[in-house]
Amino acid sequence: MVSRRCEPLSPAAQLFHAPSLNCYVIAHPRFTSTVKKGRKSRWIPTTVNLDNHVIVPEIDSNIEFPDRFVEDYTSNITKIPLDLSKPLWELHLLNIKTSDAEAVAIFRIHHSMGDGASLMSLLLASTRKTSDPDALPTLPAKKRVESHYGLNSVSNHTIISLFKWFFLAIWWGLVLVWHTVADLMLFVLSIFFFKDTWTPLKGAPGVELNTKRFVHRIVSLEDIKLVKNEMHMQTCIEN
Repeated sequence: MVSRRCEPLSPAAQLFHAPSLNCYVIAHPRFTSTVKKGRKSRWIPTTVNLDNHVIVPEIDSNIEFPDRFVEDYTSNITKIPLDLSKPLWELHLLNIKTSDAEAVAIFRIHHSMGDGASLMSLLLASTRKTSDPDALPTLPAKKRVESHYGLNSVSNHTIISLFKWFFLAIWWGLVLVWHTVADLMLFVLSIFFFKDTWTPLKGAPGVELNTKRFVHRIVSLEDIKLVKNEMHMQTCIEN
């Protein structure tokens, strides 16, 4: 007999559903702290002046190629390092109509403040449902399939499982040792004898100093979900 039951919410999901939670990005400690360099770098709380972080440049509304302008603008701001004397984030608001939007917002955040997944989680916690402006967003929970056996077969099933996992553990251990030795030999040979295969994606020496171009594309979230479901992926869309 196979039964299905929902998996309990994770601690983060429970936090998002707490009635007392009213999270704002600006209230996050790292968004209101500066970095003090030294032997051990530290986060120092400070007062945030939004005028130093929200940037609205004057843009000609008659630009011929607005999409390319947005890409070039994004590329140019990456040439300027973030000012360490203030919190390491900027919000650029471009009042220019592109092929996909009436205006564009570019959120520039230093990687020390968090990775993409954690920042998206923070952004999600700052949103509300369109159907209920006072309700927090609902996070889906993974379902787990559990098998329940009769009382008479539990002991036999446990013994068989233990023997199976014991031999599998030995087998996987031997396979791991073999692959480790093979990879180590291949690594040593690659250092002394092999060279990387040239591909069009391989840059020439000094390419890291060239100006980077940012090209963006708008992809429907429904299309991404369709691909995820067709591939029977049990991970999040980001993965």
